Order: sequence, then C-alpha cells, then structure tokens
Amino acid sequence: QVQLTESGGGSVQAGTSLRLSCESFGTFFSIDDVAWYRQAPGKQRELVAEITSGGISNYADSVKGRFTISASNTKTSVYLQMNSLKPEDTAVYYCHATGYGKGYLPFDSWGQGTQVTVSS
Repeated sequence: QVQLTESGGGSVQAGTSLRLSCESFGTFFSIDDVAWYRQAPGKQRELVAEITSGGISNYADSVKGRFTISASNTKTSVYLQMNSLKPEDTAVYYCHATGYGKGYLPFDSWGQGTQVTVSS
C-alpha cells in the first residue's frame, strides 16, 4: 500500500502564497497520475490540479494562472505552488495518487489532508 503525507498548509492573508508538499511512502512499481483535490466546508471535493501519466498538467478554471503543480521524476514528491491566494481557496487540500504497487497491484491512495485558510 502507498501512503501519502501532505504538508505546508496554514493560515495566510489574501494575495500571499503557500506551497503544499506531498510525499509517497511504501512499496510500489510506479506512480502514474498524481493530483491535488480540495474540499471546502459544505462542498464536494473538487479537483484542483493533476499531472497525468503522460505528463500533462491540468487545472481547475478557478486556479489557472495562480497555482502550479509539479512533481519529482518518479512522482514520489508532488507540490502545489499556490500564488495570489483568495479567501475562496480556503479548504482542506488532499493529495491523490494512482499507480501500481507491490505485485503490480493497482493502488488508489489519498493523503490525510492539510488545511489552507485564506483571510481577506
């Protein structure tokens, strides 16, 4: 099983920046898709940004031009650089990864989440 651990959340003022990190632990054959999701109080979890197995980065319209997702070559480390933060970015941010683990069994893992709070 692959475990994901996020870090880097916090409370900041609008207009400032934060960088989230996600580290993968465990035995795996490959990490294919990696992504950041977020869930605000009373709302459904939504995709923020992803890097596909083909290396394509996709972003939610609400964060395009402000957030940047990046990852190490093996995708064991994934980052989300968040600039020009807005109060509406307040949410718990989750790291997500899929791939193939020990025995070439597929895995679909989530981190525990990290809180980001943006005040006006």
